[in-house]
Amino acid sequence: MKSGPGKSGLIMDEPLLWEKGKKGRNGMSIPESDVPAAELADELCGVGPDFPDLSEVEVVRHYTRLSQWNFGVDSGMYPLGSCTMKYNPKINEKHAAAEEITSAHPMLEDEYCQGTLRIIYELQNHLATITGLDTVSVQPAAGAHGELAGMLIFEAYYQSKGKKRTKILMPDTAHGTNPASAALCGYKPIPIESGDRGILNVDQIRDLMDEETAGIMITNPNTLGLFEENIREISEVVHEKGGLVYGDGANMNAVMGIADMKKCGVDVLHLNLHKTFSTPHGGGGPGAGPVCVTEELAKFLPSPRVEFDGTMYRLEADRPESVGRMHCFHGNYGVLVRALCYILTMGAEYLKKATQYAVLNASYIKVNLKDNLHLAFDRPCMHEAVFSDKKQLDFKVTTLDIAKRLMDSGYHPPTIYFPLVVPGAIMIEPTETESLEELDTFIQVVKEISAEAETNPELLHNAPQRFKVKRLDETQAARNPCLCGR
Repeated sequence: MKSGPGKSGLIMDEPLLWEKGKKGRNGMSIPESDVPAAELADELCGVGPDFPDLSEVEVVRHYTRLSQWNFGVDSGMYPLGSCTMKYNPKINEKHAAAEEITSAHPMLEDEYCQGTLRIIYELQNHLATITGLDTVSVQPAAGAHGELAGMLIFEAYYQSKGKKRTKILMPDTAHGTNPASAALCGYKPIPIESGDRGILNVDQIRDLMDEETAGIMITNPNTLGLFEENIREISEVVHEKGGLVYGDGANMNAVMGIADMKKCGVDVLHLNLHKTFSTPHGGGGPGAGPVCVTEELAKFLPSPRVEFDGTMYRLEADRPESVGRMHCFHGNYGVLVRALCYILTMGAEYLKKATQYAVLNASYIKVNLKDNLHLAFDRPCMHEAVFSDKKQLDFKVTTLDIAKRLMDSGYHPPTIYFPLVVPGAIMIEPTETESLEELDTFIQVVKEISAEAETNPELLHNAPQRFKVKRLDETQAARNPCLCGR
């Protein structure tokens, strides 16, 4: 089988530090005390911590080997659909690590952190320009947090109108966290099925939209990787009934510099800076989920908000109709710095090119793999292509088997079994940062796996073969997790 760029060679067993070392070994030198020794009271004495006795080289090798077990965007292609795991330029890290950035204290008075506030202010303005919307808050700390902020803005808007709306339209191609964000704000999600083209039908929206419905949460491009081409007409239908349109901007990687969200009819939009704007995902955090709104909804944005009076940047907190504070301080500042650095480095021209390359790369994969994997919707895709295991099921090979076998060639598995509208879904997002050579290698590996499914399905059932940890019983792991390390 063709080997990919990742690790597939020797991976050594690595015992716990407590299982290594011998009494008397030492990896550090402690300077002699320059103060007189004193006896401790008996109640302050004890056995002491159970630290292993290790030399410096044992500690260094241990953590170096553990680091080699990791996989990330710096290791190889990471085709995780809907997550946009693209390479993060190191210049972003350099600037975010500058002392002027890392030493900024969140409790400083405005006059002592003008540079910090200016960075936030300029990022707000750039994000407004990129999305086409009027005003932005960068306070929300992650994508779902931005969604929640958006739904709170919905609620505040209707309260200001003296109206109560209880429902919200929820396409089956919406981002997976959208229903939860709506429910947290008291809205009942009304499911909408996508049509045979994988997009929403205007007449269906017209039939469902009424004065009890707050609006629609629409992901565009949707989770099938398809552009909702009826977005303007859908927005008009929602607005005619006094509703609002929420846009999930997690997939801006496919439309940045091309689509104007305000012209599409979107009233509220959140972004994922750790996706589109190339900041690290951070192992689960920190992230950033700015929320962008039209001018009419600006007064409801989280408070405080960075404003500029022509002389000084300020954290403006006197905003009586605001949904309130969403974060203990003003967002995850290091992430915001990285995003601004990315935007300024790329500029308008290359932000647009990033989008174009992201779409081109996904389309290239779609065209080259549609004879090997079942293509859920055979029409132009955006930043990701959604396949399924329909062809491989004839040989009793599943999506999970394919994903596990990809690991043997050094690739992180793509997103699997999502979106739910495609049984056995395989969602591949190559992003704009992968070269033609890298894409060709990945395509060849998938083609070989497709052939193996026919000729040697057992090989896939037992994958991965080249890892320290082999195939797990994932059902048992979920139902009976071992949480004690034994």
